[in-house]
Amino acid sequence: MSWQMASLLLLGGSTVLLFVGMPVAISFIAINVIGATLFLGGDAGLHQVARNSVAAAINFSLTPIPLFILMGEVLFHTGLALKVIDGVERLIRQVPGRLAVVAVVAGTIFSAISGSTIATTAMLGSLMLPVMLSRGYHPVLATGPIMAIGAVDMLIPPSALTVLLGSLSGISISKLLIGGVVPGLMLSVAFVGYIVVRVLTRPDLAPALPIENKTGWARYELLFLYVLPLASIFVVVIGAMSAGIATPTESAALGALATMALAAGYRALRFENLLRALRGTVAISGMIMFIILGATTFSQILSFSGATQGLVSAILGQGLTTFAILAGMMLLLIFLGIFVDQVSMMLITLPVFMPIVQRLDIDLIWFGVLYLICMQLGLLLPPHGLLLMTMKGVAPPEVTMAHIFQAVVPYIAMSLVLLLIIIAFPAIATWLPNLLG
Repeated sequence: MSWQMASLLLLGGSTVLLFVGMPVAISFIAINVIGATLFLGGDAGLHQVARNSVAAAINFSLTPIPLFILMGEVLFHTGLALKVIDGVERLIRQVPGRLAVVAVVAGTIFSAISGSTIATTAMLGSLMLPVMLSRGYHPVLATGPIMAIGAVDMLIPPSALTVLLGSLSGISISKLLIGGVVPGLMLSVAFVGYIVVRVLTRPDLAPALPIENKTGWARYELLFLYVLPLASIFVVVIGAMSAGIATPTESAALGALATMALAAGYRALRFENLLRALRGTVAISGMIMFIILGATTFSQILSFSGATQGLVSAILGQGLTTFAILAGMMLLLIFLGIFVDQVSMMLITLPVFMPIVQRLDIDLIWFGVLYLICMQLGLLLPPHGLLLMTMKGVAPPEVTMAHIFQAVVPYIAMSLVLLLIIIAFPAIATWLPNLLG
């Protein structure tokens, strides 16, 4: 079989199965069984699929995923995340679109102590959206910042999807985690600036209401009692990795331990809360791990069939510049983000993208951060963006899908601008990982 037919069967087949709504894990397992039968020698190939599945499940580099997810679940179910929101709200005085700004700032802090984009969006949506709507905020202005900052969770460590990307691509997980910090903070600042300017030009979107101005210790009480101690978890995770004291897995374990220790110290870690957090962690981690089972075999089958080498040679043989090839990759990722989830994007594209990246000698951290931004965009792109569905699930009935689709447009535009900036200035993504070693 020619590499063209193999590519059509494997890549095209998996994409079609995803488009028709088959679950991601089942889609790739089905293609793996067909591919193993055709290209890996029938029964021997099926045995290889089983061996690869076991190897993927016990891959030590994936251990941070459930630990990062556990951090967010514990904060969500113990109610400590609400303390972060209250602490930020006391600090921010009367500014245009104040509650939307509070959502972005609190979401940024929560992103630094949670490994789940869904948890961040669901938490902010369920807690802050009803308050904003009750105070006369337009649904578009109220929902947009919450979804946008939820997507930024992917860039700011700890991030489960960043760990998965590093594991599947062979990029240093610790450097990739650190590389997302500056772009994530840039987006947060841009979001705040947009909200302020937007409300200044359209005050009716967010009516200015009197607020209770606390002074003295009352204003800073929650900052020192809750926000700073919880934010210190971020310092523990990143500091341990950058100082070489701990691996990403050990850093994730330290972060999870610190999260539960703080929750216990605040007397919020009751048995029922811990049980709900563990159940949520198992559900999300199990879904991700089940999908990963087919990843190694899929890449191996692509290689054995000649599809990977054929595609790489065909692309490089066009005489395109490195920039043109990189731009094509980013456009393909953004297009896929409209239809498929982030894990599927990685499984479909990385087996082809990484050999090209290595042949062109593209900086792996730079490429990894660009890839993360494209996946972050996919969380927000209509009609199937995961965070759009999450927001609809927690929003009151008066918030329609039309509101939600309209709300994310300016934030998608800002993310695209950031993507172009980092393409033009790679040091934005690479200087912090290089500085911290």
